[in-house]
This record gives sequence, structure tokens and C-alpha cells, in this order.
Amino acid sequence: MRRSQFLEQVRVVIRTNHFSYSTEKTYISWIYRFIIFHHKKHPGEMGGKEISEFLTSLAVERKVSASTQNQALNALVFLYKRVLKIPLDDFDFERSRIGKRLPVVLGRDEIRRVLSHLHGEYHLMASILYGGGLRLTECLNLRVKDLDFALHEIIVRGGKGDNDRRTILPYLIVPQLERQVERARFRLEENMLLPGFGGASMPEALERKMPNAPKELAWQYIFPSRKPAIDPWSGTLRQHFRHESFLQKAVKQAVRHSQIPRNASCHTFRHSFATHLLEDGYDIRTVQELLGHRDVRTTMIYTHVLNRNKFNVQSPLDARNPHS
Repeated sequence: MRRSQFLEQVRVVIRTNHFSYSTEKTYISWIYRFIIFHHKKHPGEMGGKEISEFLTSLAVERKVSASTQNQALNALVFLYKRVLKIPLDDFDFERSRIGKRLPVVLGRDEIRRVLSHLHGEYHLMASILYGGGLRLTECLNLRVKDLDFALHEIIVRGGKGDNDRRTILPYLIVPQLERQVERARFRLEENMLLPGFGGASMPEALERKMPNAPKELAWQYIFPSRKPAIDPWSGTLRQHFRHESFLQKAVKQAVRHSQIPRNASCHTFRHSFATHLLEDGYDIRTVQELLGHRDVRTTMIYTHVLNRNKFNVQSPLDARNPHS
């Protein structure tokens, strides 16, 4: 996407509001598509009518999911309220249909089979996803200070909805995690020798408060990228975390090698974590807290997975023939 002066203005406002870099990329992408859809007309010359047309097009022509359409809506509302400061009149649009989908959940033996095909960092990351119920991005963003070995807890910082929470640190992976922390220490020592190295990437507001933190071990990523790169916000050489595709590709391959005929992914480990805890008798409020769900109704979907045989109905095909 070619950078424009207007999109740079949007980018500045996004960073002023301390949104994550992934949110920045998402919002910029949707605003760019909105402008292109209306033949490069300036957003300041448009309003609710044009937003309705764009969102309706996503649902009717592109057939995007409801969550994708909401993502586009959030980006455009941000554009008009925070950047252009133009009030939006009420507008209506064709909404994408919200289908009811049950999460893909693997059995305990299937989880073990998938994990057996993962090694090194892949195995450790997948074990954290399943053992602690983390989302992939939450796992990638873990820093040394987020591991509480004494209490066997993982502190998830800035999860979905920008909320912090505590979850389980499995005893089984403690030795692996301790070795991973040592690798982070060695990586930091190596990087400190690089000219212009500014430490681990940090939220801008946090770095202003603690300028020395990026070069402290506590703030280093548990799963650092292969080498430092220029930070898109500060323009300095920084250590970042692994890209999502690092584990996604490995898990996809492990599922295939395990010969599991389901569309399992990294997020399947989180779904399985929740379902297996409920199977073990833990109450739903505890599972809700560990997952970081704001509303217990979100967690309730896993009870539907538990009740797969709730009807207790015998198929007529399985019924004995009364004349036999």
C-alpha cells in the first residue's frame, strides 16, 4: 500500500491513542479500502451514506463474516470520530449473517499426538497455548517478567480488550521455560553488541516512563524473532517477537502428520484447554477467568461441546428390527 499524507495523519492519531501495531495495520488497511471503494474520494467529503454502501458491499458482494464487517465498521468510526472529528448521523447497512459455529476441540490423546510432532520452541509454544489457554498473539508477546515460577502462573498482559489476567503455568514445561529464559539472556547480550540497538520493542508510553526497561532481561521476549529489525514506530533497531506464521505452519504440519481429519489450528489448543477443564469438573466462572472472557456467555459455548450427546437419542438405523 502506497503511503499517503492522509493515511500518515491517521497513523499518528492511532499511535497517540496507544493502539497496538496490529490494530494500526488493520485500521489503516480498512480505511484505505474504503477510500479505494469510493474511487479515492476524500473521507472528509463522505459520511454515513458512503460507509453504509461500503459495509453493505462487504456483506452482499464479498460475503465477509460478521466479525470482519465489524472490524471495518470500527476502523471507519474511529476515522470519523477521532481523526476527522466529524459526527456521524445514524446509518444502516446490510449486516453479515452471524452463523452459529462450535469450536474445533481435540481429545486429550489427539493433543498428545499433535504435540509429539512438535519440537523445540514449537513444542513449548503449543504447550503454553494448551496448558494455559493462551491465544497465539498472547503467547508471542510474553516477556520474561510475565512468568511467575513461584506461583506457577503466567501473566497475560494486554490481552483481548487490553485486559491483563493470570492463568496456569504447567509444571511440566517449567524446565523448558527456564532454558528459554536463558536463551533470551544470551540473545540480549549478543544484541547489545550491535550498533544502535535499542533493546526490546516497547509500547511508546511505557518506554517514556522507563527508558532503561528495553535493555533489561525482565522485558525481553520469551520467543524473540531470529534477529533484531527496525521498529516501525521508533525507527530504531529493536528485538521483536516471533511472527505468528512461525507456529501456525508448524502446527498445521503436525496436525497433518497426526492424521487428524479436522481443521485444527493454534486456536484449537485454547478451545481444548477450556473444554478439558470443564470435563474435569472445574466451574465455568473459573474457566471464564482463565480465558479472559468478559462475558460468561462467551465461555458457555464450551458447554455445548461437552453436551455433544445430550439428546440421548438412538438413531432409527441403530434400532433393532422388531420383526427380526
